[in-house]
Amino acid sequence: MTRPIVLCFSGHDPSGGAGVQADIETIVSHRCHAASIITALTEQDSRNVKKVLPQRPQDVVNQAQTLLEDFQVAAIKIGLLGSAEIAVAVADVIRQAGKVPVVLDPVLAAGGGTDLAGRELITAIVEHLLPLSTLATPNSIEARRLAGVDDLTACGATLRQFGAEHVLITGTHEDSALVHNRLFGPESLDETFNWERLPYHYHGSGCTLASAVAALLAQGLDLFSAVNEAQEFTWQSLQAAYRPGQGQHNPERWFWLDS
Repeated sequence: MTRPIVLCFSGHDPSGGAGVQADIETIVSHRCHAASIITALTEQDSRNVKKVLPQRPQDVVNQAQTLLEDFQVAAIKIGLLGSAEIAVAVADVIRQAGKVPVVLDPVLAAGGGTDLAGRELITAIVEHLLPLSTLATPNSIEARRLAGVDDLTACGATLRQFGAEHVLITGTHEDSALVHNRLFGPESLDETFNWERLPYHYHGSGCTLASAVAALLAQGLDLFSAVNEAQEFTWQSLQAAYRPGQGQHNPERWFWLDS
């Protein structure tokens, strides 16, 4: 059986909640094959990130080129980068990959609060990766940092002006009874998705959402359908979440096995 291949650029989370493990679990759950390139090692647990250890940019490029010579990649997903140099290297790889959908999850901070992106990395994301992105999936805090404005409608418009074809701003960090996720796109596309707010703090929810969109795009779905179905998958994985340690809950990305 042939499965669509999703190429992931992600950090390694030893606790198993986020990063490349979240990507692989999500992509396999959508009957795709995950090819993964580690952008950074991390020291972290379910509570917070203590240290980020970026890999060498040239090693990231070399590994990606080796995979592209072997695989026909159907989508690309970008998560934690670790440095501005790696962001530029990933942009170079995307250009080599040809015209495939690119989902950018701009990881700027850990769920526990640790800052994971300085000004140089944010600038590199804006200048090099947003213009290559089919969809960017920042949460509301990340959207404000990337766009440099406070109003979320203005954030969506600004990030599109920076080059992202579509932007999905998630609203879990906002003070609202429901979670409002807003999709911005061309031709005045502006859709709000409303979701029941769940009770815990979750480790890897953003990775899950972005990877699910990438997998569904790799399967051939149109962007709106992929975004809608990916949110449903993510919400169900959070509803079934479990707590492996003393910190945040992990999404249960295999919830469908019990259905």
